[in-house]
Amino acid sequence: MTAHAKYPHVFSPLKVAGTTLKNRILMGSMHTGLEDLPDAAERLSAYFVDRARGGVGMIITGGIGPHPTAGHGAKLLNDEDAAMHRQVTDAVHAAAPDVKIVMQILHTGPLAGTPDCVAPSPVKSRIGRFAPNELTEEGIEEQIAAFANCARLARQAGYDGVEIIGSAGYLISTFLVEKTNQRSDQWGGSWESRMRFPVEVVRRVRAAVGPDFIFVFRISAMDMLQGGLAWDEVVSLAKALEAEGVDVISTHFCWHESFVPTIATMVPRAAFAQVTGRLRKELTIPLITSNRINMPDVAEEVLAQGHADLVSMARPMLADADLVNKAFEGREDEINTCIACNQACLDHTFTGKLTSCLVNARACREVDIAITPAATAKTIAVVGAGPAGLAYATIAAERGHRVTLYDAAQEIGGQFNLAKRIPGKEEFHETLRYFARMIQLRGVTLRLGTRVDVALLKQAGFDEVVVATGINPRTPAIEGIGHPKVVRYIDVIAGRAEVGQKVAIMGAGGIGFDVAELITHAGISASLDVDTFAKEWGIDFRNHPRGGVTGIEPQVASNGREVTLLQRKATPVGQGLGRTTGWTHRLTLQRRGVKMVSGVEYHSIDDQGLHCTIGGEPQLLDVDTVILCAGQESERSLYDALLAEGIKAQLIGGAFEASELDAKRAIQQATELAAAA
Repeated sequence: MTAHAKYPHVFSPLKVAGTTLKNRILMGSMHTGLEDLPDAAERLSAYFVDRARGGVGMIITGGIGPHPTAGHGAKLLNDEDAAMHRQVTDAVHAAAPDVKIVMQILHTGPLAGTPDCVAPSPVKSRIGRFAPNELTEEGIEEQIAAFANCARLARQAGYDGVEIIGSAGYLISTFLVEKTNQRSDQWGGSWESRMRFPVEVVRRVRAAVGPDFIFVFRISAMDMLQGGLAWDEVVSLAKALEAEGVDVISTHFCWHESFVPTIATMVPRAAFAQVTGRLRKELTIPLITSNRINMPDVAEEVLAQGHADLVSMARPMLADADLVNKAFEGREDEINTCIACNQACLDHTFTGKLTSCLVNARACREVDIAITPAATAKTIAVVGAGPAGLAYATIAAERGHRVTLYDAAQEIGGQFNLAKRIPGKEEFHETLRYFARMIQLRGVTLRLGTRVDVALLKQAGFDEVVVATGINPRTPAIEGIGHPKVVRYIDVIAGRAEVGQKVAIMGAGGIGFDVAELITHAGISASLDVDTFAKEWGIDFRNHPRGGVTGIEPQVASNGREVTLLQRKATPVGQGLGRTTGWTHRLTLQRRGVKMVSGVEYHSIDDQGLHCTIGGEPQLLDVDTVILCAGQESERSLYDALLAEGIKAQLIGGAFEASELDAKRAIQQATELAAAA
């Protein structure tokens, strides 16, 4: 086989367990919620077939429970369950015979979220709903047998292998760590006894599936947790697993309860690959690395540096099922890059909603949203080149419609042009690059710097008009709101407004937090520099102390501004932020000294500052600048004018619903409408 000119490491084959993977990129495991639906076989088949055709070498499914106590709905316990899984594996193998599909076996242990959850000791997780029931020795034997039975059924169901997850605070990892394993019998106490459970699981699973079946084990190479595994424990565990017949070690880098972000957009690309590289030197079997590897050049660099043998891309496969094919064919500018926002994937997973993707609303909805050629090609005007307008225009054009996209600004992107300026959100540049390329590729006529009115649209004679004119920042009716101290968030982010040393931010939603991040930031963005990121979150990559964390209070650089973040609601500030990322933003700002105040009633703004009431007490905040982040209002003037003229139009995005500037909702709505246009 001739080496790929640009990605020779990515596109080199790898022999594993008597078979060959065609390249070094795999789709990592994600529990999407599709597994739990009545029509799971149909939906999972469509979802995985898209990714298999997209060029990956191997797919690892979402977690499947081996035992009734494993939590979540998806389980493989018997022949009937195996028959459903066989439909999925048959579909993948028929669509892409050279792609391997591996089933992840996941027992969530104390994170099962049910009263019958189990663990080695009754130690409640910080994020668990219940204290787990302590397993008896008979119960431990039952669980080990369940893992082996599940793996046997996976082979029966047509999978090419299994992955067992032994990290993240799930059942297996709780046996390994002293704080969650307080037993004094053969399953606890010394390190050798604590690792007995995973080793015995591996021994039984290998015996159940035979030697020619891919066996991946996912370990926590760095727990990001006080009291986690020491480096020598990680190494000895990996070596023991290798000795028992594991074919591939997959490295994971957190427990879910860790106070260190590992997959948010603020995390540098491939930040943790170096840890995998260190472990790789200790073993002879291949290693998988993961976390924030979202483009083919990043994967190639990781492999070229010897940090891993395989690269796992999970969320990037939600964003773009064809990522690998596009890389192979030199079409990287067409990749719809994962921006690690977590808003439609992990935030959904952890709140019981069906997973999808902010930048690709078809993800996990392949059965519901089909992009097919239009029966009749129409001329369509899309007014507004923000996220909703971009999604609608490019999908409608892909279907064969003749689309003209207008925007009054000189660049596409709308509110995404503000987001990309926030430190830690640099990935938004990738989304705008993608849409710019799709506009070219799909033949959308782009008219920037054009303010559209009814007369223009009438004259052009479009068959349909789609209004995606976005929002206007809300200006609250407060005395002194026009004072020179007062500036809009749009002007602050765009660099058009000066900000003083002492600042009050009115509004503590997502935009308020972004503004606070921007105006307090100092130095290089941590998302662009691994050393800065490690310092800000107390990680010691070089010395790898127990759990990988220093135990010293992290220090976040600040430019010294005194900032108070205010909200009218009496609820805790930041409560409405994303489930998996909100805490990171709160912690970062707290470490910079940003004050967060709820239950505020605003009265007036004058030369003295902001007059308000907090907790029933009148307050004067002596500030130089008041930044308005007080919500948004839909910009519907064009839409209303069209209706007044009897011209039918569709309203999408922020113009349809302005609350919280929800790009996820805007792109989903635009995608659904464009697919049906």
